[in-house]
Amino acid sequence: MKTQKLFFVFFSLVLVTVLLAACGGAAPTPAPQAAPAESSSSGAEEQTAEKPYIAIVSKGFQHQFWQAVNAGADKAAADFNVDITFEGPETEAMVDKQVEMVQAALDKKPAALCLAALDSKALVPMLERAKSEGIPVVGFDSGVDSDIPVATAATNNIAAAALAADKMAELIGSSGEVAVIVHDQTSRTGIDRRDGFVNQIGEKYPDIQIVDVQYGGGDQLKSTDLAKAIIQAHPNLKGFFGANEGSIIGVLNAVKEMGKEGEIVVIGYDSGKQQIDAIKAGTEAGAITQDPIGIGYKCVEAAVKTLKGETVEKNIDTGFHWYDQTNVDSDEIKPLLYE
Repeated sequence: MKTQKLFFVFFSLVLVTVLLAACGGAAPTPAPQAAPAESSSSGAEEQTAEKPYIAIVSKGFQHQFWQAVNAGADKAAADFNVDITFEGPETEAMVDKQVEMVQAALDKKPAALCLAALDSKALVPMLERAKSEGIPVVGFDSGVDSDIPVATAATNNIAAAALAADKMAELIGSSGEVAVIVHDQTSRTGIDRRDGFVNQIGEKYPDIQIVDVQYGGGDQLKSTDLAKAIIQAHPNLKGFFGANEGSIIGVLNAVKEMGKEGEIVVIGYDSGKQQIDAIKAGTEAGAITQDPIGIGYKCVEAAVKTLKGETVEKNIDTGFHWYDQTNVDSDEIKPLLYE
């Protein structure tokens, strides 16, 4: 009986030893799986390298204009096989918010940055950071007071606003009082459109008096209030120029609310359904249209060319046109308008 017990204990010890040895030998088996995981990671990096990421920070997104710019950028991204993001602050008065957006965009280490600056000076430190990190910058719609951007795709806003001034003079008989609502006095577009209109009037039409220039931040409601106050203060006002979509809609609202439709010549900028309808109805004489899709496309195209080491023009003129009742539905103008 004792012999059987000893044999059983010996057999149990042998069995435990065998099992422990088997477990110890099984531990290294997962090691060979490391190589496929590393290979997969390398492939993802190569794919990212083949498809550069371009960050696009706009002046806003609330107006149809910026959505049209976005559409042009999307088309270019597809044509040139790059990834993009397109963002902008809620309103075109939010300079600090845009600075934060640009900072966040640079934190993502994009291959390039496309920027429509709300403030031509406030964004300069961000541009200097981009330069120090080797990230090329392409301006669009609105430039900055810096030589850092390799190119800027934009309308010649001075020339475009000067054309609006010529049309205003023609329509009011080259004499009388006119007023201007501009979206801001900090962005390059705001400054150039204001100066293009005001300077053209001052240089060519001595009998036209610009009685007021106000800034509505591109906000329709604020621009409406400003325009109404100007009309009340100047009952003999003959003309009103609105320098962007939000500005001109404010002017149109004010003219209607003050019962001045048909009495004040209204000239606008950009498009949008309310403005197009007003032109067709005759309550707005006409407007300057840019090519927002072309602006979005050209900024991405310039960024791609820069990344490839190709030469790009410093100032890429995306063009502008005058439209009114006579050509608003024409084959030339209609593709440039958005609702």
